[in-house]
Amino acid sequence: MTSEPAFRADAHADRCTAEVVAADADGIRLSDTVFYPEGGGQPGDTGWLSWDGGTTAIGDAKKADAPDAVLHVPDGDQPLPPPGAHVTATIDWTRRHRLMRMHTALHLLCSVIDGDVTGGQVGPEKSRLDFNLGGEHPDKEALNETLNRLVGEDHPVRARAIAVEELARQPELVRTMSVQPPSSGESVRLIEIEGVDLQPCGGTHVASTAEIGPLRVGKIESKGRQNRRINLHLAEG
Repeated sequence: MTSEPAFRADAHADRCTAEVVAADADGIRLSDTVFYPEGGGQPGDTGWLSWDGGTTAIGDAKKADAPDAVLHVPDGDQPLPPPGAHVTATIDWTRRHRLMRMHTALHLLCSVIDGDVTGGQVGPEKSRLDFNLGGEHPDKEALNETLNRLVGEDHPVRARAIAVEELARQPELVRTMSVQPPSSGESVRLIEIEGVDLQPCGGTHVASTAEIGPLRVGKIESKGRQNRRINLHLAEG
């Protein structure tokens, strides 16, 4: 794998070319990929691999046994490209972009709720975060207004790195109690929403909050005495 896989180098890239490293019943390994592997609450990408002589539909992407290595899982009984073949890896961009918009929207939600995140899930149709709020119940209408204001303010979104030891000195940056910060050994990847939020994250994100589009806060559910689950939707979905 390259030091910076295509899905991380440019979250807006919908395809790349690569060489098949290995292919068997468990999945397909490539030298590079635009497929984001499931992790941090974000589902793995779906899409297609095509080569001279065949095409395979990919139903899931998972982390493999090496740093940044991705296992492309065929959707059912599909032909496998031979090792050494050059393929074009293409993601389902419509689905991925919705996941990117949703994931960044959850960072906005995290920035306006004062409580530790105890769980979460990114989805193309609905996403959610669970917060330890000590029994407090957020105001749905006020939350909806605040999130859409932040979207409309068009804050830039960018990735950067922080040294592991520096993050240890700033534990307040880690909001999610159930997910370990994405580390490459000496550094941790951060997602910054300029002027709004900064936290460790390995997922794919949009370039600015305006790219998210209008949001709709769904149900706010009680999950125990202190936990509240806030559901979030893209307004057109």
